Amino acid sequence: MRKLSISIALLSALFLLPSLAFAHQPRIVAETPVVVTDPEISKAYYDTLDGEPAVYTIASDKPFPLYVGVLVPDIEGQKKDVSAVILKNGEEVAVLEGSDFQWKEFFEPFGHDTYWQGPEYKAEAEAGKYEIRVWSSNNDSKYSLAIGEIEAFDYKEGMNALTLIPQLKKDFFGGSPIDFILSPFGWGLIVVMFVLASLFGILYRTLLRKFVRNKSSSTQKTVGKNIGKKDRLLRVVIGVVLLLIAITTTWNPWLLFFSGFSFFEAIFSWCGLYAALGKNTCDV
Repeated sequence: MRKLSISIALLSALFLLPSLAFAHQPRIVAETPVVVTDPEISKAYYDTLDGEPAVYTIASDKPFPLYVGVLVPDIEGQKKDVSAVILKNGEEVAVLEGSDFQWKEFFEPFGHDTYWQGPEYKAEAEAGKYEIRVWSSNNDSKYSLAIGEIEAFDYKEGMNALTLIPQLKKDFFGGSPIDFILSPFGWGLIVVMFVLASLFGILYRTLLRKFVRNKSSSTQKTVGKNIGKKDRLLRVVIGVVLLLIAITTTWNPWLLFFSGFSFFEAIFSWCGLYAALGKNTCDV
């Protein structure tokens, strides 16, 4: 089961990686200070200030391209007052002042979310220890801190994004995870899992046909149509319920897979479990 899960996830990542090509690696901040590794790799840190400035640290023993950008979600009641300061070995390098900045609306297609883009800083940084402090007028604002410009997504980061985006939809943007279906990554995941579920069903039926080739004709019927109208309707209902649970909660790939498999059974009037048990409820 574990090997099958990994294989499905890998196939999903293979199909969906093109839609990740221009996305930040998402990170939800649990506590500060945050240690930033590989600062040249593009990451987006999501956080809500809780009365104190947030702190990010970078330590590099070689020069590296440093990019820092401040964004806030485009949601009702959100203030565009988030600022940041960059320090090197305790000395000020740059101040990203958000209070007087002309913020620009920015749509991010990967998560299908809209932000206000604030001040940015970009330079070739020397080796050393850096600290980025983020604050707002009352230190109570939501913000996203982008660090790094090199886009790099692999299987691990793709699965991490899939886990975090539904949570960000709910907690950071105050919406519903169902909005993710408008993203290429969201609807693409549904398509991939439904295709994989159909391929699995076809493979299972093929193997079952070979297994019962020399069995009685009544047994062979189980690899054709083996469920009636009521059973087909039940599988449609199961497929819809699993799909709705998935896209309104965590977007779990397994829920999408079994949703797709339920639709596959309904379309082909065939049930894998019935086939294994030799059961047939087709109308005569």
